[in-house]
Amino acid sequence: MPSQTELLFDLGLDQEVIGITKFCIHPIEKFAERTKIGGTKKLLIEKIRDLKPDLIIGNKEENSRAEIELLCEEFPVWMSDIHNLEEAMQAITQIGTLVNREPEAAYLNHLIHAGFTDLQSLALTKKINKKVAYLIWKDPYMVAGQQTFIADILMKIGLQNVIKGERYPVVDLETLADSNCDLILLSSEPYPFRQKHIEQINKILPNTKVMLVDGEMFSWYGSRLVKAVEYLFHLQNHLTK
Repeated sequence: MPSQTELLFDLGLDQEVIGITKFCIHPIEKFAERTKIGGTKKLLIEKIRDLKPDLIIGNKEENSRAEIELLCEEFPVWMSDIHNLEEAMQAITQIGTLVNREPEAAYLNHLIHAGFTDLQSLALTKKINKKVAYLIWKDPYMVAGQQTFIADILMKIGLQNVIKGERYPVVDLETLADSNCDLILLSSEPYPFRQKHIEQINKILPNTKVMLVDGEMFSWYGSRLVKAVEYLFHLQNHLTK
């Protein structure tokens, strides 16, 4: 899980991290040095067995249940299940305890809590209350719905998610037009939206502002949240101009 891999390195672990997925690109200088054990959805079980890990850290949403249950028969496995910022901070605490980095985890949580408290205060002060849809995929269009980490981050910076369905429902642009959303955010991941997609969407929703955003800042729970604070601060300021 890329965001949890990044967290382990930011907690001060280095040689202890022996296997990562092919998507665990941060920090990039560590990527080439580590054994790749497949992708989040399709793990290379034999490679994991060869590494003989003392601990496997996974994520309920990203990893295959069948593969995780198989690994649980042979190795200690800890799984995160995160739907909001508070659960993300709890996971940081728990992982810090598992890997004997409690003070480092506490410091990260201090920075995250302080930063997001300021972001929420700024949303109130600047009266940010825009209706938004956050697109994560194309063909078909998929959006971040309720009960997702992305939806919680949107709410905390003053944005109201117009999508009422849970998880990641499929939508069409006509439905988004009917929702009267003020803003459509196009994520850089998992689908890499580009400028041309803004133009395509604006043909159907000419009166709606469409923006490209860094998906890591909205969906990576872990130490990336520290960097997300500054990014989201600048986004808030942009939306109030």
